[in-house]
Amino acid sequence: MPHTAQAAVKIVIVGGFGVGKTTMVGSVSEIKPLTTEETMTQAGIGVDDNFGSASKTATTVAMDFGRIKITDQLVLYLFGTPGQERFWFLWNGLFEGALGAVVLVDTRRLEVSFDVMGRLEERGVPFVVAVNSFPDGPRYPIADLRSALDLSEHIPIVECDVRRRASSRDVLMTLMRFLHSLAMTGSLT
Repeated sequence: MPHTAQAAVKIVIVGGFGVGKTTMVGSVSEIKPLTTEETMTQAGIGVDDNFGSASKTATTVAMDFGRIKITDQLVLYLFGTPGQERFWFLWNGLFEGALGAVVLVDTRRLEVSFDVMGRLEERGVPFVVAVNSFPDGPRYPIADLRSALDLSEHIPIVECDVRRRASSRDVLMTLMRFLHSLAMTGSLT
């Protein structure tokens, strides 16, 4: 931790395969991110759903890790999860001690998000939803996305482009404001 930091917060970046978790951690981290990307092989054919990510050649097999200083006193530790369902068993350890999460969503594959959000809800991890803009992805009004994802009004939904540092930072700031509001109302356990 930087010598001025008084508090560190663990944040988890989750989502389905190919939604941009590694890209988000890499774009916003102040340190060189730790990644566990491996080359995709024939073993994943028929097992992994790579719709929308056909050109993807590597995948996270354990986690991504990065760090960003929010203020001189507050540091966020970012943990990106693997997106392929066969690696989801690793999520349990990554969720331990997490104050909150960002759920990255790809509008080309909204259905992948249901299991992801369900796992966070089961563990009681507060989250925001970040809709990652893909050039070929359809655009929907936030109200329609909220309805399609069956999200309550209090959960923030934001649009982002995780390739851009400022956009990824804004998503994290939305999460921090949400966590602060939960803490102020006593909803954050």
